[in-house]
Amino acid sequence: MSELPGSVLFACDRNTIRSVMAEAITKHLLGHRIYVDSAGVQLHDAEADPFAIAVMQEIGLDIAAHRPKAFDDIRDGSIDLIVTFTPQAQQRAVEYTRTIACEIEYWPLMHPADVGGSREVRVQAYRDLRDDLFDRIRTRFPVPEALA
Repeated sequence: MSELPGSVLFACDRNTIRSVMAEAITKHLLGHRIYVDSAGVQLHDAEADPFAIAVMQEIGLDIAAHRPKAFDDIRDGSIDLIVTFTPQAQQRAVEYTRTIACEIEYWPLMHPADVGGSREVRVQAYRDLRDDLFDRIRTRFPVPEALA
């Protein structure tokens, strides 16, 4: 079992799907045991993706109030771990951590917005991502039973 970091930042390109979902799931699983935030490389949208909001609501997590933020909006330099989901976010994390001691992990997960087809096919891609994130986060950040 790996030790929990004091803080984790999830990062993707726009901070509207993967990183937001990961932030919400981690907060749900760990509560206040660690500090959790998310950011994007570039901002184009003012809110979380509607399909992401819908599939998170299916499991009782509300990300509708999330407002995307960029790496430049992260002012606290005491992040212990950055988990990136895209090569662009990975590159930005490397640049961000040049002057701070911070681990970086790359989780190359599919981008559900890239899936075409019917609405149900597209929503299922978001569900698959959500469930994959849930499993990865539960494995990467295990909570000892005494603390659960």
